[in-house]
Amino acid sequence: MAMLAANIMWGLMAPVSKEALNYFADNGVSPVVLPAFRMAGATVCFWLMSAMSRHERVAKADMPLILLGGLLSVAFNQNLFICGIAYTSPVDASVVTTMLPIITMLLAAAILGEPITGLKAGGVATGTAGAILLVMSNGDGLTFDKSHALGDAMCLGAQLSFALYLVLCKRVMSKYSPVTLMKWMFLSATVVTMPFSGPSMTDISWGEVPMAVWGEVAYVVFIGTVMTFFLVPIGQRLLRPTVVSSYNYIQPVVSAAVSLMLGLATFGWVKGAAVALVFSGVLMVSRSRAKSDSIKTKE
Repeated sequence: MAMLAANIMWGLMAPVSKEALNYFADNGVSPVVLPAFRMAGATVCFWLMSAMSRHERVAKADMPLILLGGLLSVAFNQNLFICGIAYTSPVDASVVTTMLPIITMLLAAAILGEPITGLKAGGVATGTAGAILLVMSNGDGLTFDKSHALGDAMCLGAQLSFALYLVLCKRVMSKYSPVTLMKWMFLSATVVTMPFSGPSMTDISWGEVPMAVWGEVAYVVFIGTVMTFFLVPIGQRLLRPTVVSSYNYIQPVVSAAVSLMLGLATFGWVKGAAVALVFSGVLMVSRSRAKSDSIKTKE
């Protein structure tokens, strides 16, 4: 239930963010203000929660890795993903997120020396073909749109950044509570990005922003960020990694359904083929990883 709820919330993130970003774009406001709201708001929430919970000291030797995790999983990931949604459709953005296992596997092979099996290689090729087709798709045809491609590339970069976080920061992620980790990670991300996104805040006509837009911003901060960061550790603690990763497929389904209802995206046969290729590639990689884990367990 925790993983189902979290992935439904994340699936709604793309269309909800798109609606808010459309308002900001129509009023000459940079899309960087939305991730700035998200990071600053979540930072305040996590530090308040930390003040009300048991104090947990972080070892000095672990702090650089935690701060690096904040840059990779929060600053770069969230800025690239939300700004990418401003240029592409919510459906494309959510489909790109499902490529995280493929990217993580490639980085683990390059950095940690994990072997790449034939099934993994086939999954990478299939998923990559789907990603290329997704970038080239437009309705029921194939056309290259620079803005659309830029948005997809930024969302893909967000997954690359998060995959680096998973590979490089794994050692410290299990040592501390989620609140302790998140308060430092979000704080470091906010400190680094605010000098770049802060000036754009002055472009907002605060008194003229509709309540619906503030509601969308609040959803991004409190539901799509704070609540999901509490739900996911529950799922990770009680479920196998392969089961946890399978819930990622819920995101594009929710995003596509809501986006189509709101008229924020179209879904033709080309995009459907691209989604099928991406899903197949991720499934191949996930099955290969699950088989590898099973062999290690038996050994």
